[in-house]
Amino acid sequence: MKVHNKLVRDRIPEIIEASGKCCVTHILTDEEYIAALETKLNEEVAEYQADKNLEEMADVLEVLRAICAARGYSMEELEDMRAKKAKERGEFRDKIFLEYVEDIN
Repeated sequence: MKVHNKLVRDRIPEIIEASGKCCVTHILTDEEYIAALETKLNEEVAEYQADKNLEEMADVLEVLRAICAARGYSMEELEDMRAKKAKERGEFRDKIFLEYVEDIN
C-alpha cells in the first residue's frame, strides 16, 4: 500500500482502478479543498522549477483555474485583473531587473 494523502485530478481514481488497483478517496470540504489546492500549487510550481517544461506549466495553470473557481472568480476575471495590472504597471517582457533604489533628497 502506498499512501499519497493529496489532491488529485478528477479522473485519477478511475485510471487507478482501470489498472487493476484499488484506491480509497474522500471528498474535501470547501475549506479543505482550498487548502489542498494551495498545497498543490506549491507542488506544481516546484515541479515546474525542477523541469522547466510545458507540461508542468500546464499543471500550474490547471491548479490556478481551480483556485479561481473555488474562490468564486472566473478565468475572465483573472484575465481582466492581469490585463489591468499589465496596463498600469507593465508586463515582464522587457526583462528589467531592479538592482536598487536610492533616495535623491
